[in-house]
Amino acid sequence: MLVVGFPAGPLEANCYLLAPADGGECVIVDPGEDVLEPLEAALAAHGLTPVAMLATHGHPDHVASAAEVGARHGIPLYLDEADRPLVAGDAGEWKDGIVPLVDGPLRLAGLEITVSRTPGHTAGSVVFGLTSAEGGRIALTGDSLFAGSIGRSSGEDGELVRSLGTKVMTLPDDTVVLPGHGPATTIGQERAGNPFLAGTGV
Repeated sequence: MLVVGFPAGPLEANCYLLAPADGGECVIVDPGEDVLEPLEAALAAHGLTPVAMLATHGHPDHVASAAEVGARHGIPLYLDEADRPLVAGDAGEWKDGIVPLVDGPLRLAGLEITVSRTPGHTAGSVVFGLTSAEGGRIALTGDSLFAGSIGRSSGEDGELVRSLGTKVMTLPDDTVVLPGHGPATTIGQERAGNPFLAGTGV
């Protein structure tokens, strides 16, 4: 599996490209602020054609360029319906291209992506899970889980930690975590050393 990631925008949110390999279809995860130039460069460098965009949640630093990218490539944005009100930008025809996300498998660009709803940071936050042909696992956690930290909770008290405990920290320790900001980590590293999860049983 090919994974290409880069930070963009004032808040350096991570945008990712996922594909089975170079030279085929891909999905774009979190097309946030100022991603257009580095995104187009990455697509060209790897010979990739995007077929869809996926949003871990609807905050602008993760979806601000979705309308522009969607119009340029003629592709929809997959977003949890609870976060649809957060999406800024073009309010016209392109917004009809938003596809609601639901828990379960999603097949795009030759990839099987598991969608897990993880409300807490926003009502519509989700985590995307994939397993490579070689057996490696990744989880794109958006702003729910970072290396050594977790996101701010905008929901009820404890909702984010409950989501992490039931949907994310149940993953195997060798799962590579690709967060919405900052460096990659693993589930095992966060289970052992994330101070925000200490004492929660996850």
